Amino acid sequence: MKLISYKYKGVIGSYRTGLLYEEGVIDLQESYRSMLLHEEEKELVNIVDTLLPHTPDDFFKLGLIGIHRAKEVDMYMKDQHITNLFISRKDIRLGAPVPNPSKIICVGKNYKDHVAEMKSDIPEYPVLFAKFNNALIGPEDDIEKSSMTNKLDYEVELAIIIGKEATSINEDEALDYVAGYTIGNDVSARDLQKRTPQWLQGKSLDRSTPVGPWIVTTDELTNPSNLNVKTLINGEVRQSSNTKHLIFSVPFIISFISNLITLEPGDIILTGTPDGVGMAMNPPCFLQAGDNISMEIENIGTLENTVVNSRK
Repeated sequence: MKLISYKYKGVIGSYRTGLLYEEGVIDLQESYRSMLLHEEEKELVNIVDTLLPHTPDDFFKLGLIGIHRAKEVDMYMKDQHITNLFISRKDIRLGAPVPNPSKIICVGKNYKDHVAEMKSDIPEYPVLFAKFNNALIGPEDDIEKSSMTNKLDYEVELAIIIGKEATSINEDEALDYVAGYTIGNDVSARDLQKRTPQWLQGKSLDRSTPVGPWIVTTDELTNPSNLNVKTLINGEVRQSSNTKHLIFSVPFIISFISNLITLEPGDIILTGTPDGVGMAMNPPCFLQAGDNISMEIENIGTLENTVVNSRK
C-alpha cells in the first residue's frame, strides 16, 4: 500500500492523504466514507473526520490504527472494484508524505564505505543529529540552494516512518513500530556542516530536504535490510549500494533511539547514506542550480528534484 500526500494542482490549501494505484489516486477519507456507506455504518459516517482525518499530519497521529483503516479502504477498493473514486495522477501535486513530523532524527556515518570516503572512523554508537520541519519539501518541489553555502551535497537515505509510540523497545520488536518506508535526500551544506563540531547548521537549511514520493507500508515492504539504493546526478550514477551494508541496522536504530527518546507516530528517521557523495569526489563536485537529482530505493520508487537558487 502506497500512502501519499496530495492536493489538486493550482489549488491553495492543505494537502490531503491518499492512496496511490496504477489507475490513479483515491482520497483516503472520501473512500473511507464510501466504504462506511456501503456497509450501512451511518453513525460512523457522521464521525469520519475523527476516525480518519484528511490531513497527513493528523492521519499519522492515529498511528497504526490509521494504517489499519487505510488497509480496510484498500481492500474495499479492490474487492468491490470501485472505479468512480479515482483521481487522475496528472491532476494532482504530491507533497511531503508527513509534512510536519514531531521529530526528524538522522543517522550519520552508517555505511562503512561512506565513513572511509569521508576519512572518518567507524562509530561505536549511532551518530545522531536532527533536522527540522522548515527543511522538508515534497517530491515535486525544488531544492533551494541557500546563498550561505557553496558546497551543497546530496545523500540518498532510506527513511523510516514510525507508526506507534516507542519507548525503550527491544531490537527484535522494533519493526512492529514502523508504519512504512520512503526515500529521503539528506541535503547537506558541507561548508556550514564542517565549520563547527555540531552539524546542525549544515543539515537543516530552509526547503532543502526532499522526502517521498510516497510511503510504502510494512505489509508491502517487509524487509528494509536488503534494498538497493542509488543516486543519479544529471543522469550520472553517483551512489549505488544496498541497505544490507548499514553499520547499524534498521531494527537496531529504532531500538537505540527509543531508549534515548520516545518516538511518536509520524516521526521520521533517516538511516544514513552510502559512499559516492559529491564532497568525496576528486575534485569535489557540489550541487548547482539546475542540477537534477534522482534517487531510487528498491521496492519504494524514485525521488526526483531539481536544485534552484534560493531567493533569500
